[in-house]
Amino acid sequence: VQLQASGGGSVQAGGSLRLSCTASGMTFKITTMNWYRQAPGKERELVAAITSGGSTNYADSVKGRFTISRDNARNTMYLQMNSLKPEDTAVYYCNGYYRRDNWGQGTQVTVSS
Repeated sequence: VQLQASGGGSVQAGGSLRLSCTASGMTFKITTMNWYRQAPGKERELVAAITSGGSTNYADSVKGRFTISRDNARNTMYLQMNSLKPEDTAVYYCNGYYRRDNWGQGTQVTVSS
């Protein structure tokens, strides 16, 4: 299984970014997929999750600003991040449990004030 995350970058506060995570080697359509993030000196935290049926869940800190989605035909998950804040600065990881816990390599998001 491989998870390839992309789309990170540097933006000013209030800006937007869209992260993508493409999966291979797994039956993507049946797998709940997650976005996590880890800021310097902090523990990794769950940002958003989407089930195989499309149900979503968000951390309180990102509700109303971030949107998780998936395209099963492309084996790809997305995280649309709007109204970004400096506290959103972190390395973002995609994750999905398929036979074992699988992680992408992480993509850096930096938000400046």
